[in-house]
Amino acid sequence: MKMKKLQTLIVGMLLFVGFGCSNKDNIYISGEILNSGNVKVVAFYEGERKLDSVFLSDQNKFKFERPATQPRLLTVRVGNNTYPVILTPGEKVTFRTDLQNPEQYEVEGSALSLTLKEFAPIKARKEFVEDSLQSAFVRSIGGKSESEIDALRSDYLIRYKDAMKFYVQEAVSFAKQHKDLAGFYAMSTLDPELAENELIAYVEEIKDLFTDNAMVNQFREEVEKMKRLAVGQPAPDFEAYTPNNKTVKLSDYRGKYVLLDFWASWCMPCRKENPNLVRIYHAFKDQGFDILGVSLDNNPGSWMRAIEDDKLAWTNVSDLKAWSSDLIINYRIKAIPASFVLDPEGKIIAKNLRSAELEALLKKVLEK
Repeated sequence: MKMKKLQTLIVGMLLFVGFGCSNKDNIYISGEILNSGNVKVVAFYEGERKLDSVFLSDQNKFKFERPATQPRLLTVRVGNNTYPVILTPGEKVTFRTDLQNPEQYEVEGSALSLTLKEFAPIKARKEFVEDSLQSAFVRSIGGKSESEIDALRSDYLIRYKDAMKFYVQEAVSFAKQHKDLAGFYAMSTLDPELAENELIAYVEEIKDLFTDNAMVNQFREEVEKMKRLAVGQPAPDFEAYTPNNKTVKLSDYRGKYVLLDFWASWCMPCRKENPNLVRIYHAFKDQGFDILGVSLDNNPGSWMRAIEDDKLAWTNVSDLKAWSSDLIINYRIKAIPASFVLDPEGKIIAKNLRSAELEALLKKVLEK
């Protein structure tokens, strides 16, 4: 009799504990992956950070749950396929896709995730355009010389930027209609080089929203850093040394249009672009244009040989610290070649222009 009472008490306690731990403090998603093939794992990312991964069951089902106090924008990764979802504490979200037709998927239990799904065709169209342009470029360079390939690459980049304008407009429009994490997701997919002004304006709009969301805060911080080097901002001044140990300041170039060119002797794309810069420099140097080269070299011999071999007649500077240079860090250089075009007041008027675009801009501002 005592044993039966004890069992009853234990069951009661377990029920009490079960009801006391509310799923309102958890985010949850379960789902099914049909025709999964060799895919055995479903992974969950928040931005670039991997949160967790779970194995598919024998029935190709999965479940993911973890504590959370706010909605989280996650990416469900299944093989090479990714699906954005927004999980809100307390919601029981279900997901289903068939890897024989991975673009089609179902999500239930999350209104915000359904909103994200509305954006999926827009993103898919963007990716289709990107793939089409890339494939056309690859086909066009077959059997071409290096100079011809460089010209085709410049043309490709110009066409790419023009083709992506639709996506920027669509993402901005979507975010204006959805002032929530779904709208944030759309804006977070934009390329900062193509949508700098739009991203800066968006961060201003959401400055008082999602303040407790770590992913949004990180995005906000990155855009604020980007804003310091945005078109229209004064280029940060610096002081560096030439190969002859002469001190040069960026502010010494006030009164001219200046290309601030980040390059290195070991950077093949930079070296291939140098002949174009040499031509442009000599064409416009007597009209108020100059170039200041900033090298990411750490070997003075290689740096000076490249200057001589490529016939770089303009001033070049470096602190020979490569990627550890304060110059590189302050200008947020992530890859080279990279460049900024400055007006006579030292303000940034353009960034990362290829030779054809640079030449067109200089003709516009110098040959008025």
